[in-house]
Amino acid sequence: MTSSPNADATPEAFQGNGERFCLFGNPVAQSLSPVMHNAAFAKMGLNALYRAFRVEDAPEAVRMMRELGIRGASVTLPFKETVIALLDEVEQGARQIGAVNTIVNRDGRLSGYNTDGSGLVRDLAEWLPIRGKTFIILGAGGAARAAVFALLQGGGIPVVVNRTPGRAQALADRFGCRWSPLPEIARLHADCLINATPSGMFPETDRTPLEGKLLGRFPHVMDMIYNPAKTRLLREAEAAGCAVRSGLGMFVQQGAEQIRLWTGIEPPRDLMRRAVLERLGENGGD
Repeated sequence: MTSSPNADATPEAFQGNGERFCLFGNPVAQSLSPVMHNAAFAKMGLNALYRAFRVEDAPEAVRMMRELGIRGASVTLPFKETVIALLDEVEQGARQIGAVNTIVNRDGRLSGYNTDGSGLVRDLAEWLPIRGKTFIILGAGGAARAAVFALLQGGGIPVVVNRTPGRAQALADRFGCRWSPLPEIARLHADCLINATPSGMFPETDRTPLEGKLLGRFPHVMDMIYNPAKTRLLREAEAAGCAVRSGLGMFVQQGAEQIRLWTGIEPPRDLMRRAVLERLGENGGD
């Protein structure tokens, strides 16, 4: 296991008798999950600690969960898909999506869930109606699959758009929805465009998944990225007259659902949001 600015290089990071929770991914330096989850645990009065670990592969993450008695874990890129085969059971929705972002350790039995999709629609529904609306989903990875699945559950009409046509078609066929190659996006009409790719995520904040000149045709643009608080995609969409929304709300909602799964207790969602906003402010929006 290797170290990063936001990762604990050794298992000794967990001290004392409190409950152990963590994030597994590679990289994890950009994640504010520890800030959010530890703030929630403190407010809830739980003797618990959440740490971020950069691991080399999914088997390492699962081994650490078992050996260290980690009660719950968040899973991020690039292990959301590969970890599935290593778990004892996977909730039906996560299996349909084909990606797990949450693991619960119940007496050594590891169960996988996906809270990305539910977090997305819970936040999105506060912004605009979902039922009957058309959503372009940029991307074809685990986040895009979660978005498509959840939008369909909510009565939305997703259209998958990806740079690699074969991946877009495979995802669309999986859920029975439409798809389009990225070069043809100028021909599409939708109520909202959602970026489900990591393009533009800190520290590569100069990147964007779509040229700004194409954004004005979409009245709403959402980026599932929350760090930086306003990506280049959202800045250019705003300049084009679009209503924009960052991934902050989704991040908080999916994290809150993780805590509920781990502990059975409803977490303080407003406090979690404030904790992330404060840290983003300290980083100058990055």
